[in-house]
Amino acid sequence: MRKLVFTSVAIAAAAALALTGCSGGSDRGGSTGGDGDGASAGFDAGSTIGVALPDKTSENWTIAGQIFTDDLTAAGFKPDVQYAGSTSPVPDQQAQISAMIQSGAKVIVIGANDAKQLGSQVADAAAQGVKIISYDRLISDTENVDYYVAFNNFKVGQDQGTALLDGLAAKFPDQKSYNVELIAGAATDPNAQVFFNGAMDVLQPKIDDGTLNVVSKQTSFEQVQTDKWDAANVQERFDTLLNQNYTGDTKIDGVLSPNDTLARAAIQSVEDAGLGPIVITGQDSEKASIPYIMDGRQYMTIYKDTRKLVEQTVSMIKDLASGKDATTNTTEDNGSKKVPTFYLDPVVVTKDNAAEVYKDNDTLYPLTQQ
Repeated sequence: MRKLVFTSVAIAAAAALALTGCSGGSDRGGSTGGDGDGASAGFDAGSTIGVALPDKTSENWTIAGQIFTDDLTAAGFKPDVQYAGSTSPVPDQQAQISAMIQSGAKVIVIGANDAKQLGSQVADAAAQGVKIISYDRLISDTENVDYYVAFNNFKVGQDQGTALLDGLAAKFPDQKSYNVELIAGAATDPNAQVFFNGAMDVLQPKIDDGTLNVVSKQTSFEQVQTDKWDAANVQERFDTLLNQNYTGDTKIDGVLSPNDTLARAAIQSVEDAGLGPIVITGQDSEKASIPYIMDGRQYMTIYKDTRKLVEQTVSMIKDLASGKDATTNTTEDNGSKKVPTFYLDPVVVTKDNAAEVYKDNDTLYPLTQQ
């Protein structure tokens, strides 16, 4: 696998290399060839390819934009990569997609800021013969999505739930039950519910049998979701939650966190309250979290290599350019259709395997040696 070389100093300084991802819940084990609406007539290699990404809420989105620019250019296409602004991201992204259609883009790759608010734009794209690839987040409730490419995020949630149980058993071997709290991502992100559902597929039986005790009683997605995936919202919630529920001899043992950014916020809140140490999960292999993992403050993360996800997306675009259906390996239900999907497998990372997993990553591997 190639190593990342950034041409933009700003990108390298801002994020170096964080890796992403994020998906849905049906037909997870199936396999298909391109079973969508049929191949197009193809298009020239020099055609414009639109890439509409959400606001830069995490390192992986920043990284993805640069890789798309590099990889599409190397493949002979003309990339048009745009980010939604942080102030009004949904209207920004809607306008950007409409502009891409009008400018003649043959394919538009969309990492949706809000997956439920792009129906009009993708309908316009379909009317103009523009193919839509949902990237990382599945656009919902519309038939006008041609393909979806992502890491299998239900499995991400399952892996996080399993890791939380494993970490608790390892850190507190003399305990038979554990006090835990739950965090989920933003309700506007379809992946957030999928991560949570995957984790609860593993954790709910342990809550039911008393192995896990959610002291705050906040167990539904609606209770634990984090608006805008904002770390400040997690820290504010946890400051209140800990003050109200963890007094006297009541200690907190573990936290389910859907990503690294929110995990660091929860860790800060726990440490500020004089509690811990805790077992906490994460995702994205963010540069800032690797030292936490190596010193035991964060138990695990998920490695979802953005390079591979972009590479697969560009491969699908090449298929479409040649007049073929894009290669897929399953389908995913978006509420209106089963979207032909290519899922990549996530990798669980703990202190024990971090050096091996990141060995070809020039930014993350050195952090495992300190």
